[in-house]
Amino acid sequence: MTQSQSGMMPALTQQMQDCIEACMNCHNICEETMSSCMQQGGQAQMQVMRALMDCSETTRMCADMMMRRSPMSGEMCMLCAKVCDMCAEACMSMPDDRQMMRCAEACRRCAETCRAMAGASM
Repeated sequence: MTQSQSGMMPALTQQMQDCIEACMNCHNICEETMSSCMQQGGQAQMQVMRALMDCSETTRMCADMMMRRSPMSGEMCMLCAKVCDMCAEACMSMPDDRQMMRCAEACRRCAETCRAMAGASM
């Protein structure tokens, strides 16, 4: 990536800013959902907890990589979209839980923006 004349990195595009915001929102909701699951005790399935943990970590890393303009951002966005899709599916296994449904929605939004970013040139 080329640097501007002032030696600063070029400004983030609106698409990148939207994707970073979606990733951080998804990360936060996954963290809240994990906390909610732990408070419920034995009702939370391990598969759901693993998906939440994977999604939380992946979305945070994806946002970090975009913010520092990593040359691997595109590949990370594709992986992030897959992880978010898996987490949304896991959350949908508990349709009566409002927090799980909020999380599934955030995961879907993040997956959508990450797929769009992966298709864009970084």
